Amino acid sequence: MKNYLVFSVLIYAWIVLPGQSIMNRDSLIRLLPLAKNDTNTVKLYINIGQQYETNEPETAKQYYRKAGELSKKLGYTKGVISFINNYTFILNMQGNYDSSLLLNLLAVNLSKKSNDSLNLAKTLFNTGTSYRNLGEYESAVHYYEEGKQIFQKLGDEGIGAIGDDILQLLYYQMHQFTKGIQYGESSVSKLRKLDNPAMLGTSLTNLGLNYLSVENFGKASALFNEALEISIKIGDKNMEQSQYMNMGDVFLKKGDFEKMKLFMDKALDLSKKLELHESQLIATLGLSFYFHYKKNYKLAEKYVSEALTLSYRFNLRIQRQRVFAHFSALSYAMQDIKQGEYYATQSTLLGDSILSETIQKNTLKLEKKYESEKKVNQIKQLEADKKLQQLSIRQKNTLNYFLIAGAATLLIITLLSYRTFKQRQKLQQQRIGELETQQQLIATEAVLKGEEQERTRLAKDLHDGLGGMLSGIKYSFTTMKGNLVMTPENHQAFERSMDMLDSSISEMRRVAHNMMPETLVRFGLDTALKDFCNEINQSGALKINYQSIGLEGIPIDQTTAITLYRIIQELINNTMKHANATTAIVQVTKLNGQLSVTVEDDGNGFDISILNNNKGIGWVNMKNRVEFLKGKLDIKSKEGEGTSAQIELYT
Repeated sequence: MKNYLVFSVLIYAWIVLPGQSIMNRDSLIRLLPLAKNDTNTVKLYINIGQQYETNEPETAKQYYRKAGELSKKLGYTKGVISFINNYTFILNMQGNYDSSLLLNLLAVNLSKKSNDSLNLAKTLFNTGTSYRNLGEYESAVHYYEEGKQIFQKLGDEGIGAIGDDILQLLYYQMHQFTKGIQYGESSVSKLRKLDNPAMLGTSLTNLGLNYLSVENFGKASALFNEALEISIKIGDKNMEQSQYMNMGDVFLKKGDFEKMKLFMDKALDLSKKLELHESQLIATLGLSFYFHYKKNYKLAEKYVSEALTLSYRFNLRIQRQRVFAHFSALSYAMQDIKQGEYYATQSTLLGDSILSETIQKNTLKLEKKYESEKKVNQIKQLEADKKLQQLSIRQKNTLNYFLIAGAATLLIITLLSYRTFKQRQKLQQQRIGELETQQQLIATEAVLKGEEQERTRLAKDLHDGLGGMLSGIKYSFTTMKGNLVMTPENHQAFERSMDMLDSSISEMRRVAHNMMPETLVRFGLDTALKDFCNEINQSGALKINYQSIGLEGIPIDQTTAITLYRIIQELINNTMKHANATTAIVQVTKLNGQLSVTVEDDGNGFDISILNNNKGIGWVNMKNRVEFLKGKLDIKSKEGEGTSAQIELYT
């Protein structure tokens, strides 16, 4: 069971730590009725929020928002920055990394405008942490390095320790645990000399995670226990629940399930109180592991179902994959092979989806960055050349005004120069036109990719989300049926409802499949087209003869494959809607680098001249897709003689 779950919880290194006010919380709150709407009240709100943030984060957020609103009203920039620094601390603690990043970037801009070096260094570090949480390590390193240089100039004594802790976290997340341990030991050693127990507890926890990853359980346990003592001493409930979770992970990996349960119970209780949804899910799943081990399958299923519900409620997709995997193992243990296979498939599909989205996101980001920089540089160079030529012409014209009466020879030279300029200008316009065409193609490519990505996302959301929920409802109804006593009329109504539910599941799967056929992504264009034609043949709407030549074992770029699939899909749909045809032929041939597609039908045919003025979305989308592939589209048709569409392109 240990292979299905990782319990370890990171305590993130944060440059803005919870403050330790001289006055206690109640004393600070009693000052509020006497406070005025000035900068001191902003600081009072911040101080009160810091007293709540580790134990009652939502209450802390309320006070921080009051500080931010008052700072904006007063035009107090430092107050706005202080609000962001503290508010994003809680956002990161709760896993709201996107919102945290947006606020931290705003704080960086405000610090730069106000020439506040200390706050700029802090906000740069906080922004780096947001990028690290999102897995964008290159951006994280950039912001960390920029902030570190400012701190070194300011002579901050704690920067070395914090910097080492940040580096150990980066190496931990990149699975370079040996380097992570080196930087972690350095950070802990430095922090033991400073009076900052909160930061020491953070560094101890992160070092423990690195040791746990190399299976040094004794060292990891000692570090987690020391961090637990610190968290209890300073009243940091968030750090405390993290240690319970991490200790539970240690005992899980050691196979001591009884001790694991003790720590998971404590972690679950605290995570509920602190509204730490991901920690609550992990602790709940841990208890399911325990009851699985004890062969108490009823309780094990109860806890894993709660974990699955949390994953959907708070969109915890990575954890949901782990829940699916454990649900599969539990179902097999309960001898429910069908349910075990279902959840195993869901885990695999979700894992593929997450990996695919990550790859697409990074690839598109790099492509856009490269293409944008390339085109901008080319346009700038052309504009510079054009300005130089215009300047040269003005100088020549001025000279001609003085010498035109002197000699006919100079006039001829001037005319020749002018003609040369016109030719060059024409060439320049041609080059600019080519660049504009390329930009239009890039824009078309972006639209098509965006459309396919949205189709993929919607298809996966339908299949993973709605499909899973409908299947779960069907499973519950099927289970419920055996325990109910119904009249014949109610039994008949129940069976009709089950048939309608089956039809809904089939229709949802059909829609998801049409939006992004799984066979196209997994097995390529040839298999996807065979399936598409077979489905139409089975429906009886049209008889299609599909032929492919030279496609077996030949890889086709995924973007090209998807685009061709959509074109053929649109042509066949038009045939079924408008042609009144009984048979059709779809032929795809790849020979000597040339890809040819032919779609013919025996329908009514039409006057192809109407296509010249056709503004329909289907026809426009088809032309755009062919132009995007740099191919040629030829449509031949006559009334009563059917229609033939041929596409040729080079791959």
